[in-house]
Amino acid sequence: MERIRYLVVEGPIGAGKTTLARRLAPRLGADLVLEQPAENPFLARFYQDMARYALPTQLFFLFQRARLLEPLRQPDLFARPVVGDFLLDKDMLFARITLGGDEYALYQRIYESLRPQAPAPDLVIYLQAQPAMLMERVRRRAAGFERGITEEYLSLLVDSYARFFHHYTGAPLLIVNSENLNFVERDADFELLVSRVRAMRSRREFFNLA
Repeated sequence: MERIRYLVVEGPIGAGKTTLARRLAPRLGADLVLEQPAENPFLARFYQDMARYALPTQLFFLFQRARLLEPLRQPDLFARPVVGDFLLDKDMLFARITLGGDEYALYQRIYESLRPQAPAPDLVIYLQAQPAMLMERVRRRAAGFERGITEEYLSLLVDSYARFFHHYTGAPLLIVNSENLNFVERDADFELLVSRVRAMRSRREFFNLA
């Protein structure tokens, strides 16, 4: 843990990535770099009409992520570590499932021209959960812009994330089944995960709490 300078928590909507990132930052003495979905003026409309609002929603997030990662382009060896809740490498995952034809081609060109040269993470923690569990968590937190999310869309995301991280080699990866872990209410679960990170010896490992 002490050697980690840049850690990213990833996973589909409702997996708990932002919650875990917020808990890990104080442990590492790190600054937080968090996506701000509530700032996206197109997001609520996207969940109501994906075909119409997918492109502006994606573009807004791309500009936001590029701005958030800009300070990491030239990391200061004496600066504090950083914990984030998004991995830019998986940005195209959403584009592939929401955009088609000319819009997808346009987005690819814009993505390649704007993509910041941020350092590779020292560790990526990928949180997994089944669509029904994700749907329950989304409903529980009752964010206004998420009211249009369906379990069918979450199922598509779960499959897309699984395929993406099956082939991901950009950084050491800890794949965590988050269904039986509660990082908010159970300190023991958080400490268990921290100990699992400390025990990592290879670039790809799995953690499943039965």
